[in-house]
Amino acid sequence: MIFLEGALLTGLFFLLFITFVLVRNRFQFKGIADSDRSEDSELSVAICIPARNEEKVIRACLDLALSQNYRNTQVYVLDDRSTDRTPQILEEFQARYPDTLTIVRGKQRPEGWLGKPYACHQLSEVAREDILIFVDADTWMQPEVVSRVVGAFNRNNIDFITIWPEQRLYTFWEKVVVPLVYYALLGLLPVAYTERKPRWMPAYFHEKYRSLFAAACGQFMAFRAETYRQIDGHEAVKNHIVEDVMLAREVIDHGFRMRMLHGRDAFFCRMYTSERGMFEGFRKNFLAGFDYNIPLFVVMAVMHFVSFLLPLLVLAAAIFLPVSGTAVGISAVMVLLFTLHRIMLASWMRWESSYAFLHVFGVGWFQRLGLITLTDYLMGRSISWKGDDIRHPK
Repeated sequence: MIFLEGALLTGLFFLLFITFVLVRNRFQFKGIADSDRSEDSELSVAICIPARNEEKVIRACLDLALSQNYRNTQVYVLDDRSTDRTPQILEEFQARYPDTLTIVRGKQRPEGWLGKPYACHQLSEVAREDILIFVDADTWMQPEVVSRVVGAFNRNNIDFITIWPEQRLYTFWEKVVVPLVYYALLGLLPVAYTERKPRWMPAYFHEKYRSLFAAACGQFMAFRAETYRQIDGHEAVKNHIVEDVMLAREVIDHGFRMRMLHGRDAFFCRMYTSERGMFEGFRKNFLAGFDYNIPLFVVMAVMHFVSFLLPLLVLAAAIFLPVSGTAVGISAVMVLLFTLHRIMLASWMRWESSYAFLHVFGVGWFQRLGLITLTDYLMGRSISWKGDDIRHPK
């Protein structure tokens, strides 16, 4: 019983830490919709969109990318050897926007490159504008987003901006699973530390480990072109599955400044339309997101079990078995805490708050994913994703 109470107390302290970080981020994590516009800047902008078999989403993406009210904007789309109707749709748009839209035909991927980094690299070789914005084909943005991004670059001496989109969720598993990505980000990473040194950290340690605070969302990454080329762009991360995080690390390691924003009311995405697609998508990058640090991966899995699943098991067991009042009390506080976290996050991100009460299903889903991903790694199994045969490095 002492061991159980000790485990629950560990989970409680973990949840209190999340509470502190989450509340802090609620006030410090700014949105692109709050940034001032800069419609008359001399900076030219390239919106770069890699597209492979995106016939279901590319129209919505291009309609709004080509409707930006920032006049000095060009749109580049790389057709990465699509086998669906993506090429025909792109030709339709190019006929309508011959002066604004450029279609790039993707080349065969060289040895040593993954698909998305190589697609973005090809786009960067064509785009010669001052600011390069890489967005995914399953995203869409309000017409003022580019002008707000340019305004942020102009007024804040920033070299790299990444935006976490407002996720549109429609199916049961989308609503259960996707919010946990934002919960992990905003509950564990103080966003302000991506821009500045923590006051409590000695300068020596920050200089040595500052890239540990790097984070980015590959669905929207905007670079000053000279910054992008000084860090060698996507070529520097050509074989990385989580190329977005690695690019953020390159930016910080080279002494440049970044800013992370959320896209509520301005930039949107629907990541997956089915549970199977969601599982395969997360499966390819879940372990890579931990930089293949297996001890850390296992520790976080245990912490999530102790913090989110164990208290519910204790409360359920207490109905039928003798359980100490202390364990029941701690468990009740823990369940209340993480439910309030999820309600707060849902209110912030405009998701259905009722799904906060199904948090345990999302945690269980990720526990299963983690077990399968770890097995993939240990067994040397490859994962097929959009033409890439992804194998975890040993």
